Parts: sequence; C-alpha cells; structure tokens
Amino acid sequence: MKKKAWGGRFKKKTDPLMETFNASLSFDRKLFHEDIQGSRVHAKMINKINILTTSEFKQIDQGLNEILEEMKAGTFVWDLKDEDIHMAVESRLTEKIGPLGGKLHTARSRNDQVALDLRLYCRKRLAELDGKIAGLQKVLVVLAETKGFVPLPGYTHLQQAQAVLWGHHLLAYFEMLQRDRARIADTLKRVNVCPLGSGALAGSTFPVDRKFTADELGFDDVTHNSLDAVSDRDFVAEIIFSASLMMVHLSRFCEELVLWSSQEFGFVTLPQEFCTGSSMMPQKMNPDAPELIRGKTGRVFGDLISILTVLKGLPLAYNKDLQEDKEPLFDALDTVENCLTVLTQMLPKIQVHPERMQKATEEGFLLATDLADYLASKGVAFRSAHEIVGGIVADCAQKGKTLEKLSLKELKNHSSKFEKDVSEWLDIEASINRRKSIGGTAAERVREEIKRAREILKKM
Repeated sequence: MKKKAWGGRFKKKTDPLMETFNASLSFDRKLFHEDIQGSRVHAKMINKINILTTSEFKQIDQGLNEILEEMKAGTFVWDLKDEDIHMAVESRLTEKIGPLGGKLHTARSRNDQVALDLRLYCRKRLAELDGKIAGLQKVLVVLAETKGFVPLPGYTHLQQAQAVLWGHHLLAYFEMLQRDRARIADTLKRVNVCPLGSGALAGSTFPVDRKFTADELGFDDVTHNSLDAVSDRDFVAEIIFSASLMMVHLSRFCEELVLWSSQEFGFVTLPQEFCTGSSMMPQKMNPDAPELIRGKTGRVFGDLISILTVLKGLPLAYNKDLQEDKEPLFDALDTVENCLTVLTQMLPKIQVHPERMQKATEEGFLLATDLADYLASKGVAFRSAHEIVGGIVADCAQKGKTLEKLSLKELKNHSSKFEKDVSEWLDIEASINRRKSIGGTAAERVREEIKRAREILKKM
C-alpha cells in the first residue's frame, strides 16, 4: 500500500470511493512533460542554493529524464493511488533513486507546482494554436487570390444587399482570425509569468532564486503575490474565452458554407470526403463537417461557463475546486484545434460555382444603392434619392423587371436627373470596383489586402 505524501496527520485510510473521486491523474497526466521540465529546473535551482549537493542533483536529474522517456514511450505504469501527475513522478523517482527522491519537493508545494505546469502547458499550446490559425488564414488567402474575383451578393439580415467579390467575403474571416491571434498573443503575456517559489500560499522559508527558475524556464517575469500565484486561473479563463470567440468565427463561416452548398444557393460544392450521406435518402450529401464545427461551438462555450463558475466563489488561496480547471481547458483547446484542422484540410477541396454566384447578383436589386448614389452625384439630396429609387424598385418588382433592364425613358419617369451616363452605374462589376475606399470590395483593394495578408503571415 502506497503511503500518502500528506498522510502523516491521518490515522485512517482513504475511502476507496474518495481515492477515485479525489484523483486527477486520469486527465492531468497530460502535463507529464511540463511537470518533469519544471522539476528538473527546480532541482537545478535548489542545487544552486545548496539544498541539493551536485551529486544529488545529478541523480535526481537523471532519474527525472528516465521517467520522461518512460512516459513518452508509453511504458510508464500509472497508479490512481498517486492521485496526480506530481505524485506519480515523485513516486517513480523514489522507486528509482530511493529516499533522495523526496528531497526534490523541498521549497515547493503542489499548489505552485501545478500552477507552473499549467502555465508551461498553456504556453506550448498557444504557440501551436497560433500556427493552426495561421494555417487556415493561408488557405483563405489562396482561395481569395485564385477563386475570389467573382461577384456574389453581400447580405444584411440574410437579404441581398450589395454585390461584393467572394475574395472580399473570404478575407473578412482572415480578419476575424487575425484578431483571434492577437488575443492569444496578448493572453500569452499573462501566461508567461513563473509562480514557482510561491509555496502553498505564503512563499518559502528557503532562499529560493525565483528569477533563476523563471529564466531557466523561459518566463518573462515571476508572480509578485504568493496568494494570487497559486490561485490565479484568469489565464485559463482567458484562453477558453479566446477559444470560444474563435469558435464563433468558425461557426459563422460554417453556417455560410452550409447555406452556400445548399441547392437554393449553389455557390459551392463541399468535397465528398468531408460530407456524409443519408441511410434512407440516396441522393443526400450532407455538410456534416461544417455542421459539426457549428455544433461544437456550444461545447466550448460550456467549457467557458464551467471555468467561470469554478472561479466565481473561491476564497484565497488554493482550493480543490481548481482541479476542475484542466478538463475544460484541455477540451476547449483540443476542440478548437480539431475544428481548425478540419477546415484547413477541407477548404482547398471545395468546388466553387462562379456562374451561380454571378447569376445571384441579378436577382436582388443589388444596384439600388448605386442608383441612389448616382442621383446624389447629380445634386439630389441622398434621402430624396433613396425615396426615388425605392419607388423604382417597387415598380420593377411589380413588373418583374431588374434595374439593369430599365430604359432611360423609364428612369426619367421617376427623375429628370437621370442621363445617358446612368448606364455606367447599372453594372455589377462597375459597382464593385467603384467601392475603392480602404477596406472596400473593389478588385484593386482586394488585391492589396491579399498582399497585406501575405505580409502578415510571413511574420509568424
């Protein structure tokens, strides 16, 4: 029977039910690399301040390295009675090198140890996540450049509004993802501070060199309040929030992919490799990949609510409730990374139907605003021009005509300001290219934004 590291005060054995209920090893063993990384540096630091001799440090460091290799190779034997990743490592180290293994825990607590492990883990995962986002951004840029110079309706209220280039539409998601990357970079500033040396809650009685530890582990700074250091999980909540907002962006895009691939829109056909069929209806090709991403958004939202609820009523400092921080974090990061991977692999294979996009621009009076702008350019107050064109659209709808098909005479029936040059304003391509303001949909602006996007991606 393994002795508990904390068992000296206890006379009774832990109830088997409590053993299972209390253990976090089933999920926090994911932190094994970070736990050993932190332990090796901690051993180096306590050797530096003469708590360990150089010989003791070398034995501990060698033992930790061997345990790391066992865990990486999958030969490590996990025992639930160890409770968590920290005790699993310490128990195995003691098996390897004897009582000296227990000396490693001098000048630290599991409270500052787990805070360290979690920060190291988040730092690594945020770097990986940034790369995944950039990968999807690259796909969007390629699509915009190679297939994006085709007009399609832009929508407000899901009603056709004005024509835009498809590439312009795609690059809107590039911008959302760039904000996601910026949020991650900003969060990293608060992740990358070292809590080790804070002890259980009040600091350490040993002359620990916290700056040394932080430098060895690549942190920018140390935490400056021991109570806060062991109980702070703001960075976990921030990361899950960033993941949640990123899932909002992915879900919005996936909603459009579902719409665009429907027979009613027909703008794109999704690759069969990322669709499924119906067990009853032979003709079906269902957009399951984007639907699943849309659905998994709610799952990540749940992770955010979970961590916020855990934190909301905790007194200082560490409480066992904080054991519940890891599963939402792991799930949110795994989910958003999987969704990014699926989209990144699916999008290059979609089939685009430019002729259907182009045809859709002829169906919704998309040039109405251009017509009002034309009248405004002739000196008509825009509000009056708006009303005049509204009347023209109403007549067209009644007669089953489009604006482009109206004769100059018909237009003059609504305003004498219409001249022959109005024909230049009743063309979809001209309408798009007239919108040259920064951030507009004109082809020259879209090309500029593609170039800008490529420059951004070069810097990663």
